[in-house]
Amino acid sequence: MTTGAIEARAGLDPLSLQPPLRATHRGTAEDEVWRELRSEAEAALIEEPLYAGLIQATVLDQRRLSGALAYRLAHRLGDGDLSRLTVRDLCLSAFEADPDLSAQAVRDLVAIRERDPTCRRYLDPFLFYKGFAALEGYRVAHWLWAQGRATLALHVQSRISEVFGCDIHPAARIGSGVFIDHATGVVIGETTVVADDVSILQSVTLGGNGKESGDRHPKIARGVLLSVGAKVLGNIRVGEGAKVAAAAVVLHEVPAHTTVAGVPARVVSRLAADDNPAQSMDQSFVGYGDGI
Repeated sequence: MTTGAIEARAGLDPLSLQPPLRATHRGTAEDEVWRELRSEAEAALIEEPLYAGLIQATVLDQRRLSGALAYRLAHRLGDGDLSRLTVRDLCLSAFEADPDLSAQAVRDLVAIRERDPTCRRYLDPFLFYKGFAALEGYRVAHWLWAQGRATLALHVQSRISEVFGCDIHPAARIGSGVFIDHATGVVIGETTVVADDVSILQSVTLGGNGKESGDRHPKIARGVLLSVGAKVLGNIRVGEGAKVAAAAVVLHEVPAHTTVAGVPARVVSRLAADDNPAQSMDQSFVGYGDGI
């Protein structure tokens, strides 16, 4: 499903989407990132010879980014109930059937590089970051879910949860340019929709608020920052460019370009229309109370 379709089905505005972060032509962006990733891998061979075998097999022996990503996901998610070879072939099938998956992975990599001050190269999140691996593994599970292969989709979800401590239901719909930082404790429910260019920190829950069935999970618009430990519960919308403060519990709609905080959360400040909290990753705010 295209990002525009995701937005439309969620009641979000497709016109709010932005072009890829580093290039307006999707193929050019993929080629650029793949070239840089390979160059970084070659340098890493010299930097750390003990890791050379894995770097060679994961990146330098691969012909394109999708093959490298399939290899890495298989190495991290395989050897449970399914072998690494089986998981790799499963990932390759998804990437070949839906080229958008590798394009989304590229935008996710660029998002990490631009927003995480500890990230010095693409190679680091590609090899090591749990949030990136969990998100790209989810994309494979989502593809399986859309093909009617629920058993395998749920297996991949389970492995992601076991290995990375991040639980994303395969039916959830997530755009690209998404940064899941640290990933530990992140839970994203079945009918959740996350638009492009969102940043999600550790221990965030996008969940339901009871035992109701049907469309029961949050809709997160473009450019939202969900700070550490934020809980957004129920079929509610968090508007474009909003900031949800750390440990906030959100039970009602969040207007665009506002900051909400507290339990239950309420609006504590207004943001300028051109502010981009997901990009700046600034979790501070001026709000109510004396604070310390």
